[in-house]
Amino acid sequence: MSKKIITISRQCGSGGHTVGKLVSERLGIPFYDKKLIEIVAQRSGLTEETIAREGEFAPASLLYSIAMNLSHGYDVRSKGNMILPDQINTFQTELIKELAEKGPCVIVGRCANYILHDRSDCLHVYLHGDMEERKNRVVAEHRVLASEAEAHIRDRDRKRAKHYEHFTDQRWGMAQNYTICLDSSVLGIEKCVETIEALSK
Repeated sequence: MSKKIITISRQCGSGGHTVGKLVSERLGIPFYDKKLIEIVAQRSGLTEETIAREGEFAPASLLYSIAMNLSHGYDVRSKGNMILPDQINTFQTELIKELAEKGPCVIVGRCANYILHDRSDCLHVYLHGDMEERKNRVVAEHRVLASEAEAHIRDRDRKRAKHYEHFTDQRWGMAQNYTICLDSSVLGIEKCVETIEALSK
């Protein structure tokens, strides 16, 4: 496999988890999305809920992060007195680099394309789609009410963009940060999977 590490960045509702899972199954390689949360929680001593809330979305205020540190009994000194989002990002960065060193895998989100940008064996994918298609998907898969779907999508995309820009100094979703950008609402999930699979070989 010429591109053994596949990172998938995605707009909310564009099918990133589904595409990543299918690609990993077809290529027979490990898949890391929620599994990353489990591993970081084990290593950091934080709960999976905290990692999920703080680990991919917009960094919280300094006071809020300090309060979160105290409420979870976490020793901030373990990562140089960093605020909670920065601590989590450090654990995630270390883990993503470690997983890439171990061998082929698919990694969804968490700035993985930026973290691994200096490796020549990576295929960096960005998935996007039109709002109506994404609204339908979050209603069907995320159990979001139809009346709240668009607000849910815009909120999650805004937070992901802010998080990405905070930790990378780059704009989230810009084509130059990825190997390929795919519109899942035009191509469909299956064609996205086939395209990634073909490009990885």
